[in-house]
Amino acid sequence: MPDLPTPKDAAEAALFSECWDAVLSYADLCTSGSTAANQLAREAFAFGIREARAAEDNTARDAGRRSSRLPRIPLLLTAVRSTAAAWEAQGHGHRLDPDLRLWLNSGKAARYVGPPLSRPIALRGLRDMQEPDAALLWLAEVEALPLHAVVRRQGLDPTAAVEELNQVRGLFRDRCHRNHLDTPMDAECRSYVRLLDAVTRSPAADTPADLSRHLATCVECAEAAACLRLHGGGLPAALAQGVIGWGGLAYLERRRRAAEVRLGAGRPDAPDPEGAAAHAAAGRARALRNGLLVAAVLVSGLALAVSMMPGGSSGDIVSQSGPTDSSPVAGPGVSLPTATPSTSVSATPSSSEPRPSASGTPSSTGNADSGRPDPEPQGTSSATAGTGAGTGGSSGDGAACEVQYDLVNQWPDGFQATVTVTTVEALDVWRVAWSFHDGQRVDQMWDASLAQNGSRVTATAADYNRSVAANGTLSFGFLASWQNKNSEPDGFTLNGQPCTAS
Repeated sequence: MPDLPTPKDAAEAALFSECWDAVLSYADLCTSGSTAANQLAREAFAFGIREARAAEDNTARDAGRRSSRLPRIPLLLTAVRSTAAAWEAQGHGHRLDPDLRLWLNSGKAARYVGPPLSRPIALRGLRDMQEPDAALLWLAEVEALPLHAVVRRQGLDPTAAVEELNQVRGLFRDRCHRNHLDTPMDAECRSYVRLLDAVTRSPAADTPADLSRHLATCVECAEAAACLRLHGGGLPAALAQGVIGWGGLAYLERRRRAAEVRLGAGRPDAPDPEGAAAHAAAGRARALRNGLLVAAVLVSGLALAVSMMPGGSSGDIVSQSGPTDSSPVAGPGVSLPTATPSTSVSATPSSSEPRPSASGTPSSTGNADSGRPDPEPQGTSSATAGTGAGTGGSSGDGAACEVQYDLVNQWPDGFQATVTVTTVEALDVWRVAWSFHDGQRVDQMWDASLAQNGSRVTATAADYNRSVAANGTLSFGFLASWQNKNSEPDGFTLNGQPCTAS
């Protein structure tokens, strides 16, 4: 089984984890078991990276000339298809999905490697685009990443992101229309070219009955219609089927579900979930602070009324209530009793919400860290309790790092996961450790060096990602095996310091 290639620079290293995730997802569709899926993914990944680097080198040598090539992820997916075809030719087809074997031995597969003018319209149209434009279209439509995430990755202007994506869609349509005109076709297909272009341009145009019958019987014209019709939501399917081929729709659905799980959005033009969550959390924090202020005002009013009672009764009441502090009862710097209000303040918000600014909060957090069993009414958030991250239920105030553990994919005897750590301080080198509890064993890791001693796993920085800026993030991924149960790990540390769970 070949080793995964080593990234040649930091830019390529940043893409490796995401590309490997896509390759393994498609390889899992193409094979009959997890072991075969991992081997197919590794062979295809190594082959595809070599192809991508060779194409980039040729482009660099031929200054001013752009070679026709796919963006990194679709290129690697076609490498999976090519590697599967090689397995079938070498007598290893029993390890592939039976439906894929039928497709590989049919005329459908030959279209993807045959003469250029006979290949699917979507494949030709994507190849004819500049690589940054093609990558933007693929990430937004097929990988289903939210537009704000694609903008950050491509380095685009966020204020013009929607307009940029619409322009790229229009550019793809123009390339597909030109390729459709260049395709050898019979007289009947040629007679429908102009009508097909006009009908697919307008979302309100009805398809004439004769054209509808033709599209139902002509594969090439139906593919062209799917690529030319930008409205109606059919563009992702046209891209996936036209570029990947077999299993394109299944891959598209997998990537859409994965994007929803990891990022909380399935469409590129969906509202920013991170901004909405932050807005909602800020609203809850403001409501809590307002409630505390109202309570303080009421207490102040009650104290004022008592102090004005005749007969010296105010002194009796104050002596029964406990505190005899001469400080004001209410005000901007009010200090609430530790026993009840501060406990409820620290227990209410989850670890992902902003902390209230009441001065009683730190004392509650300190009690939670004291090592005593946490009583049930404390209301520790489920995310913190589940992962632990070595904090003993701490809210994370003053923590040096924050960790996010994502289970990317899982199959009967293995799984893939990524770990992302945000550090407060700048790092020259880093070492992340955690503990499993169900006998999981890490088999392979990328973007870090692996060491495992029993249930404790340690990931050490690679040479190309040792340095992390203050408030920056580091991430790596791994493949592991499991049996019976696969609960999330806990006890995360960064260079020996405990991390909180995000």
